[in-house]
Parts: sequence; C-alpha cells; structure tokens
Amino acid sequence: MTQSTRWAVPRPTLVVALAVLVVDQITKAWALVALDDGRIIDLFWTLRLNLVFNYGMAFSRGTGIGPLIGVVAIVVSVLLLRASRRTESTFAKVAFGLVVGGAIGNVVDRLFRGDAWMRGAVVDFFDLQWWPVFNVADMGVTIGATMLVAHSLFAPHDGSSGA
Repeated sequence: MTQSTRWAVPRPTLVVALAVLVVDQITKAWALVALDDGRIIDLFWTLRLNLVFNYGMAFSRGTGIGPLIGVVAIVVSVLLLRASRRTESTFAKVAFGLVVGGAIGNVVDRLFRGDAWMRGAVVDFFDLQWWPVFNVADMGVTIGATMLVAHSLFAPHDGSSGA
C-alpha cells in the first residue's frame, strides 16, 4: 500500500459526506432567509419548517459546551474517515459518509454562526412538533449511524477469531 492510498478516503464516503455537507449548508442558508422573521411553514401532518438555533447538542442538551461538542465531532469524524478505509462494504462506506457529512455540517455552524470560536448555533428547521427540531446534518448522522449499527449486526463476517 502506497503512502497516498493509505491515507485516501474511499470515494463513496467522500462523495456522500460532501453531498450531505453541501445540501445541509444550502438548506440552512435558505431557512435563515425564508424563516428569519418567525415565519412557520406548515407542510403536512405535524411537519413544519420552523427556524430554531441550537447552542447545545442533541435535544438542545449541553448548552454552553459548544466548543467541546465541536472538537469531539471533529475527532469522531477523523476516526470514522480512518475506519471507512478498512471496510470493503459500500453500504458501510456510505454510512460513514452520512455521519461525517452531518457532523461536519453542524461543526461549520458552530464555527461560522457565532461571535467566538466554536460558539455558534446550529441552525435547525425541520419541526415535527413531537420531536426536537432538526436539520439535514442531523438526518445524515442519524441515518448513517443506524446504517452502521445494522451493518455491524447483519453483515456477514468471515468467522475468523483473529488468532
């Protein structure tokens, strides 16, 4: 294995991570403009678009520890990118990309949507009214993590004990 291939992120992981990041940031930019005056857009059933700023982590817990959350997200993203190089499964590579793209999408908010380093708020706007408000990045993390759990439970293993 050459030095360049040893550090290369698998194409499916990279493409999915970048797609989630771009879609996340575009939709957040739209929400900031379209919903900035307190406007709420009802879509169907309980789903509505409602702009919320989250200074914490999931379910708005941990408000005030944004810098720690951001650093942890970056470290976990690097570890997941490294792990994505060790799998042959395209399913797992896509899952890694979803989680990494989502994590980085929310870190971008913390970096650039505040007045101090990592003190920014994550922009959330999908509101089911019975679940915490979320965004595309959150969907990427949740779907990707679910896929990784499913992969670890149901993917065929070679049965070797490592001995």
